[in-house]
Amino acid sequence: MRVSDVDILIVPGLAGASEQHWQSRWEAKLSTASRVIHTAPDPHDAAAWIAAVADAVARATRPPVIVAHALGVAAAVAAAPQFERPVAGAFFVAPVDLGHGASGFDAYSRDPLPFPSIVVASRGEPDHSFDAIEDVAAAWGSLFVDAGESGRLDETSGHGPWPEGLLTFGKFLSRLPAP
Repeated sequence: MRVSDVDILIVPGLAGASEQHWQSRWEAKLSTASRVIHTAPDPHDAAAWIAAVADAVARATRPPVIVAHALGVAAAVAAAPQFERPVAGAFFVAPVDLGHGASGFDAYSRDPLPFPSIVVASRGEPDHSFDAIEDVAAAWGSLFVDAGESGRLDETSGHGPWPEGLLTFGKFLSRLPAP
C-alpha cells in the first residue's frame, strides 16, 4: 500500500506531540495523516481516549493505519475490539508498560491483534520494561524492532525527525495487503 491508499491515524502519547516530535512531522509530511485527539478534560480519561480512536477508525474513508506512540499504543490496543471496520495495520512505538503505573488503562490484552502490526521499542525507555514489551508484542503477533538504547523515541531523545522510523514505517506500509 501507499500513503494515498490509507488514512493514517496519528495517536500521540499522554503529553501529545510537540511540533518537533516525529509524529507531528509525519502528520505534516504524509498527505493522508490526521491526529486522533480526545476532548475529555482529564488527559488520563482512558475511556475517552479509547472512544476517540474507535471513532477515528469508524470515520476513515480509506483503510485506516494507526501510528501510535507511548500511552497512545494502550489506547489503540484497547480500542481494537470496538473497531467497526478492518484496520489495515498499526505501527506502535515505545508502548508504555502498563505494569508500571499507567493509570486508567487495563493491562494489555494478550490476544493476537486482528491486523498486521509492528512494535518499535527502546532498551533505554524509562516508561517500560523492554522484556515486557517484547513479550506482549509477541503475544499480539507483531513484528518487533529493537531500537537499542534510544531513550523515549521522541524529540528529547533526538528522534524529532526520526528518518529511520519513517523508513521503517514506509517499508511496513508497502507490505500491507491491499483490501
